[in-house]
Amino acid sequence: MFKGMKTYLQEELRSIEEAGLYKRERIIITPQNADIKVGQGQEVVNFCANNYLGLSDHPRLIEAAKRAMDTHGFGMSSVRFICGTQDIHKALEKAIADYFHTEDTILYAACFDANGGIFEPLFSEEDAIISDALNHASIIDGVRLSKAKRYRYANADMADLERVLKEAQSARHRIIVTDGVFSMDGNVAPMDKICDLAERYDALVMVDECHSAGVVGATGRGVSEQFNCYERIDIHTGTLGKAFGGAIGGFTTGPKEIIDMLRQRSRPYLFSNSIPPAVVGAGLEVFKMLEESNDLHTKLMENVKYFRTKMLEAGFDIKPTQSAICAVMLYDAKLSQDYAARLLEEGIYVTGFYYPVVPKGEARIRVQLSAAHDRKHLDHAIAAFIKVGRELGVLKA
Repeated sequence: MFKGMKTYLQEELRSIEEAGLYKRERIIITPQNADIKVGQGQEVVNFCANNYLGLSDHPRLIEAAKRAMDTHGFGMSSVRFICGTQDIHKALEKAIADYFHTEDTILYAACFDANGGIFEPLFSEEDAIISDALNHASIIDGVRLSKAKRYRYANADMADLERVLKEAQSARHRIIVTDGVFSMDGNVAPMDKICDLAERYDALVMVDECHSAGVVGATGRGVSEQFNCYERIDIHTGTLGKAFGGAIGGFTTGPKEIIDMLRQRSRPYLFSNSIPPAVVGAGLEVFKMLEESNDLHTKLMENVKYFRTKMLEAGFDIKPTQSAICAVMLYDAKLSQDYAARLLEEGIYVTGFYYPVVPKGEARIRVQLSAAHDRKHLDHAIAAFIKVGRELGVLKA
């Protein structure tokens, strides 16, 4: 009977709320963009979306999605291997492989599925998975599904990674797994050094490009471009839900044999519906646009540099970043919540993060820059941060 469980869940939910960890959805009543309306119509500037290239409401993507529905329908009503693969699915997989300089790609409903479905088909109890301590929850869950031996190294700490690699030398195969950009701090994994260690200790390298693809690198092609590691990184996972349009869809891209094995045995691929044609059509348009011009990436990086420079000049403590994520450090959990609430009153939409999302005493407001932001948006945000910072004692009045 649910009655007994209902009481238990009510108590658990109450404890979550009392701890200040209860998550409430904030309602947006407009398309996703820099300027949005929330709740009953309050106009705010959005600085907490993963809309890095500003494509979530781009007219070319909307039109491409409509065209794809006209030519290929609304949904597939099937998994890929039965009758859920259209020509446009294969075209998108090729476009992603070309973008990352890899041999083949497999699409998933989300990158959570891509990360959750990669380890169990490829690695067994004879193998070792070596994971960065700050990797995304989807990687952690995926590793747990595998029978491989698990190792963890301190975030971006190459001495600790080398220590773990030495411990794992008896394994048949070893793989180092890392986020490309760590979403709470905005720091970029040192892929050149990771690849050096991988070659020294005979390990594969996998990187989750969700927050790095479209953002880092001279033209935004991710960590391989940033560190000139093409062909040294074996596997990339990523998403269509951030820089690449912001809808749904994930992918794994890499060597043909790995992708073939995932098509045979990766459970999220085998037992999930195909990505709908509208999303595939818009995805193809994204990669077409990125081949045509680097303007969006250039604007994004200019916005990051401007915002970060002005905030540091104002006296804020910001984590070092090479990405579009700027962590404004406040350290106190309640202060981060109060600060975000006051910024919302000033028309700036951000989120405060605190334990257990980040370590105790490391509370911050995460600001996510976008190519959709204009200089007026940045100046508004900087002025609001300074005003509220003086009110709350973060900055000297």
